[in-house]
Amino acid sequence: MAQHKGVVKWFNSAKGFGFIGREDGPDVFVHYSGIQSSGYRMLKEGDEVEFNIVEGQKGPQAEEVNCLKHADRGTA
Repeated sequence: MAQHKGVVKWFNSAKGFGFIGREDGPDVFVHYSGIQSSGYRMLKEGDEVEFNIVEGQKGPQAEEVNCLKHADRGTA
C-alpha cells in the first residue's frame, strides 16, 4: 500500500477525528483509531504525518497514521 504525506488541517481530540491535507490529492478524513501511537492518540494542527488511505464508510480515510514532525514540539 502506498504511503502518503500531508499536514494535519484540524483535529478535534474531544470527538476523535479531523482532516489531513495531502501533498498528492484532496484532504482525507482521519479517525483517532487510525493513529499509530502508544497512549493517547491525537494529532495537532500543523503536524506532518505519513499514512495509508483506505475506503471508509463515507469515503477515503487515513489509516496507519504516523507523525513525522510535531507542529510545535520539534521532531516526533
